[in-house]
Amino acid sequence: MTTNGAALPWTFIRGQIRPLEEARIPITTHALSYGTGCFEGIRGNWNPATAQLNLFRMREHYARLKASACVLHVEIAQSVDELCDLTVELAARNGFRGDVYIRPIAYKAGEVIGVRLHDVADDLAIFMAPFAEYLDAQHGLRCRTSSWRRVPNSVIPARAKATGKYVNSALAKTEAWALGFDEAMMLTTEGMVSEGSAENVFIVRDGRLATPSATEDILVGITRDTVMEIAREELGIATAERAISLAELYEADECFMTGTAAHVTPVVEVDQVPIGTGRPGPLTCQLIDLYGQLIRGEIPRYRTWCTAVPLGEPVTRSGHP
Repeated sequence: MTTNGAALPWTFIRGQIRPLEEARIPITTHALSYGTGCFEGIRGNWNPATAQLNLFRMREHYARLKASACVLHVEIAQSVDELCDLTVELAARNGFRGDVYIRPIAYKAGEVIGVRLHDVADDLAIFMAPFAEYLDAQHGLRCRTSSWRRVPNSVIPARAKATGKYVNSALAKTEAWALGFDEAMMLTTEGMVSEGSAENVFIVRDGRLATPSATEDILVGITRDTVMEIAREELGIATAERAISLAELYEADECFMTGTAAHVTPVVEVDQVPIGTGRPGPLTCQLIDLYGQLIRGEIPRYRTWCTAVPLGEPVTRSGHP
């Protein structure tokens, strides 16, 4: 991978900033065998008007990573502030001039066999890459209710963004894709709407917003929180956090999904049932527009959510520590 003629990207692993080809782990790594790790996804959003890369709500992502790591008995030596500083340094060195996706992962790095979380060495890695649209926000998604139910909180804590848990999401996503759909709609073991394979779900009914509550086995998303705040503060619309049945989803006027990768993406069909008019709805489109502005630092009152990356000339490999 190259950016502006320099051999990139830079990564962080085993306590140092290194070129990507040096960021490798042995096949005996505990996390590879048992899924004993946790991760975050952080977006860097490029603003072409200001030639500025903005890292969105980075502190909140790292606070959640630390919380997930605590659940999995993974020690992260760095504070949230130190993780933010490190990520800004990585982004500045890489010099990407376009949207990027940043993946911090804290994991059991010990080269041991045995199902456990104790007495296994830990590590933290961070890498980043250019990242275009994850889902089709222009035309909207056709979703399929998955036969795979969402892993309940009593099995794996929903608030922990654990790597092993995403096998559940991968099964649902691939099932939907194999059947000709864009995305999966996952239900709880009780049959209520939970989330997509990697997105929170919102519906609009009679001009009001609703989203599954934290008790519906969802990952409480940072983008979800962002959308709830801008809907309330900018549009005067509160969001009800509550249980949503599949029947209510079918009858919604609008539906959309949110996530770091997905941003705000309309859902126009579920199980071949059109949602509303079968096109992205007006409130969804308003939220897409507002969200797109604020993640690029264009709305002053939300600028504190954006961390600007000082982009100079990309650092060449000869300069790495």
